[in-house]
Amino acid sequence: MNDSAPNVTHRILVIDDTPAIHADFRKILCTDRRAVSELEAAEAVLFEERSQLGGQSRFEIQSAHQGIEGLALVHHAMQEGRPFAMAFVDVRMPPGWDGIEVTPRLWLADPDLPIVICTAYSDYSWEQMFAKLGATDRMFILQKPFDRMEVLQLAHSLTQRRQACREERSKNDNSTASLQSQATLLKQLREKFHSEIAALKRLDDDSMPPI
Repeated sequence: MNDSAPNVTHRILVIDDTPAIHADFRKILCTDRRAVSELEAAEAVLFEERSQLGGQSRFEIQSAHQGIEGLALVHHAMQEGRPFAMAFVDVRMPPGWDGIEVTPRLWLADPDLPIVICTAYSDYSWEQMFAKLGATDRMFILQKPFDRMEVLQLAHSLTQRRQACREERSKNDNSTASLQSQATLLKQLREKFHSEIAALKRLDDDSMPPI
């Protein structure tokens, strides 16, 4: 069962040089509630429980039409402290970087960003993509023409995984900060204890009669 917080809005970046593709992603992820209901029903059968995707996840799509524009948006999002939950990146985007060229640059800006490479049969082969990008759990493949249910499934699963990772990292950071605070306090108490012992020793030495 999904335990994510309700009504979370996940920011998704779409990098594609075709305006119609951006409209398709918005239609699937932002307005097509019937598709969400179908996904819920499919998951209910698969997991024998009622999925809560429709009530828990909302998506905000931000568009870039070239790789360099998408990279600038990722940098800006990181500077704001509001990183994208994931990105859909087209392979072919002439005349600029293609998806395989921009993906490593996106990971330099945001190392944890899940990226879905949108590719047609005539683009890079699996072997070529993995040779250029390496085996990584941050990269996924979406074949064109893509199926709306597959888009929904990728969007829900990857954004929720990213959110869970961020929450776990925040918890670990808080635990580390707490341990560091406790260590600092312990050090201060130890220094105070040694200082008081030294002061008592000096007082004792001063009170002793001369021989």
